[in-house]
Amino acid sequence: MLLRRCLLSTAAAAARGPPPIRVDLTESAGRGVFATRPIPTGEFLHSAQPLVCHPSPSLLHEVCYSCLRRKAGAGRASSGGYYFCSDACREHAKGFHDVEKNADWSSFEDHCSSRGLKYPYMVKRLACMVISGAANADCLNILQPARLHQGTLIEMEEEFEVLKSTFRKAGFQEEVTTFLTKEWYVNVLTRIRINTFRIELVAKSYEDLLSSAAASVSCDASVGNAVYMLPSFYNHDCDPNTHIVWLENVDAKLKALRDIEEGEELRICYIDTSMDVNARQRILADGFGFECHCLRCLSGD
Repeated sequence: MLLRRCLLSTAAAAARGPPPIRVDLTESAGRGVFATRPIPTGEFLHSAQPLVCHPSPSLLHEVCYSCLRRKAGAGRASSGGYYFCSDACREHAKGFHDVEKNADWSSFEDHCSSRGLKYPYMVKRLACMVISGAANADCLNILQPARLHQGTLIEMEEEFEVLKSTFRKAGFQEEVTTFLTKEWYVNVLTRIRINTFRIELVAKSYEDLLSSAAASVSCDASVGNAVYMLPSFYNHDCDPNTHIVWLENVDAKLKALRDIEEGEELRICYIDTSMDVNARQRILADGFGFECHCLRCLSGD
């Protein structure tokens, strides 16, 4: 149902013609996104709102706690001290943030900070969203999970115990945290680990984006992480035909990088395309669990 709503919103955005994309099975990479008509260079394909997102821990007071928009001016702080860029964002976050404010997260944050962890923060937020009724516990199940190593599983179990203990100490009743099991935590985190996008706000508008290509590789552009549904169905290519960008906030924008034929698969690049083929293959294998067979890699470029 959620996928259907996502596709319907995509269709509405393509007011000039039929829906520009469809999700279907590929021959070798599972699900993929395909063009339903010819798409010219630069065309806006669709936007996507996150299923769950979280600011970078070091920027909790510099970007909006809800939409990850960078701070500009006075803003609106909650009683917990986090920054909200608008009343709308504060209201949108009210459910999960009210849950968060009822617990002492110092042990959880110390655990994550000492180990350089970022994804458990997103699981924490999702758990608070579920408790508040803002999300279903199984909302990420449609996404592909990452492969687990035994050492990684042990780390996840430790993270879960800290998270569960925090809710327990805060006095949350068992009936509202029934979903919060070790199996649920691992299931969610394995999907977050492989489907998370690093959010980099590169421009205020498409015109700014086109006139400042260097902005897309700015080292200080990252403001947080987010998981989406439809963008997670895009497969990788080291010479992609589609690009995902973030302008003012966490809402993802996808545009065509070149002319795309009807029926052609739309692909984005998961990593830095400037690296050589060996570096790309190593990162894709270690981080995403696959060997890339795109034309660029096959040519040794």
